[in-house]
Amino acid sequence: MKFLELTFDEPSANLACDEALLEMMEADASREACLRVWQAKKYFVVLGHSNRRKSEVRVAACNEDRIPIVRRISGGGTVVQGPGCLNYSLFLKNDGRAAKNIVDTFKYVLERHRRVVEGLCGVKARLAGISDLAVDGLKFSGNAQYRKAGLVLVHGTFLLNFDLRLIERCLLVPAKQPAYREGRSHLQFVTNLHVDPKRLCDRLKKEWRAREALRDVPIARIDELIRDRYGRADWSEKF
Repeated sequence: MKFLELTFDEPSANLACDEALLEMMEADASREACLRVWQAKKYFVVLGHSNRRKSEVRVAACNEDRIPIVRRISGGGTVVQGPGCLNYSLFLKNDGRAAKNIVDTFKYVLERHRRVVEGLCGVKARLAGISDLAVDGLKFSGNAQYRKAGLVLVHGTFLLNFDLRLIERCLLVPAKQPAYREGRSHLQFVTNLHVDPKRLCDRLKKEWRAREALRDVPIARIDELIRDRYGRADWSEKF
């Protein structure tokens, strides 16, 4: 598996990078799977592909704090990004086994991440709901998928040393919730792992056997996707 540790300054570029890498794999079936790890340098809100801004986000608060609101291509819930939140993106070939459907793919990826966290932090983590990882009933990792013929993108977050108060300030309580949330507020529902991001990054690389750096990053395509999609208000505000 290839490895890419790359963070862009702008939120739109970080989202465009995932789609561009997926397209690059789709165009060349001989390419290896890839793990990307990144950590945003400034705060922003990310909507799932079909999420409605006014139902998910405290838009006035975000505008007041100059926190951008952007939209990704994958499903899942709305999240707040920024320093203290480590992100991963896995670009996997759908070989008909581990990645054959949404549920099995989440189990395949999150079981490995659960082992990583337990080994690193000495806590008892578990898969919660369909796509979360939690410790003592508190969520520290949310995850989403985008599937294409023969390929799947699984990406998500690890709350490490994040300002959890921003989640409460920026996001409304979602109408669709996993059962284990039990109606709790954001601050009652999430937690930080309080671990160094470099140590977690190294463990993820080891777990996925990501030994070789990806050199040919599709920068030109990332720029095109920013111009045509991720940098446009009509994309971010379409629902």
